Amino acid sequence: MESFVLIAAGLAVLVGAIVQGGVGFGLGLVAAPVVTMLDPGLMPGAIQIVNVTLPLFTLAAEWRRIDWRGLGWALLGRLPGSAIGALIVVYVSAQTLGVLVGVMVLVAVVLTARSLSVPRNGATLTAAGFLSGITGTATGIGGPPIALVYQSAKGPQIRATLAAFFCLSAAQSLVLLWAVDRLPREAVVAGLSLVPFMIVGFLVSGPLRRYLDGGRVRAAVLVVAAVSALALVGQSVLR
Repeated sequence: MESFVLIAAGLAVLVGAIVQGGVGFGLGLVAAPVVTMLDPGLMPGAIQIVNVTLPLFTLAAEWRRIDWRGLGWALLGRLPGSAIGALIVVYVSAQTLGVLVGVMVLVAVVLTARSLSVPRNGATLTAAGFLSGITGTATGIGGPPIALVYQSAKGPQIRATLAAFFCLSAAQSLVLLWAVDRLPREAVVAGLSLVPFMIVGFLVSGPLRRYLDGGRVRAAVLVVAAVSALALVGQSVLR
């Protein structure tokens, strides 16, 4: 990676890791639009490398709070969704993928900002896992569907359950991307290069979690994500 791309993408991953370390998701929302703008060829593989790594840190601290039943339903829907997402990566151009990522982020921002009330049961969890599989594999942004279903749960349960889901899901996506020849060496190297930024972000999220007001931080992140998504859509359309 060129120095500028590495630093810019690394800062986006760092901010995303702070958010995800605190609330359970958000890395993809913040980092995926930035990385796609910097180098579309790195997506979605580079973000998936980080996605499979970050949850391990959360699980090391909070694995006892995992909702195993809900996790099972979500993973049941995730597998077929991931297969569809892999096909999208194969047949969609980098330009179209840029628009897809941008629109996905905007939709996620709107849904998250509205804090829709979604019942948590086998049907909604399976459907959320299916949608997460499609968007996560195709764009690196798979958190919003599952997070919306779990938004009424307590913080530790949200973080632990989402961490387990993201870790297994990202690993699944990486295998599928490799199987369809959409996991280039450059994306793997880029993803590994971003891991140190992710670690710093996660470490920072711990002390800040108990002091920062979630409402203001969340609103600021949504604004940044929305601006990044709009810029990505504009760049892709004009390319």
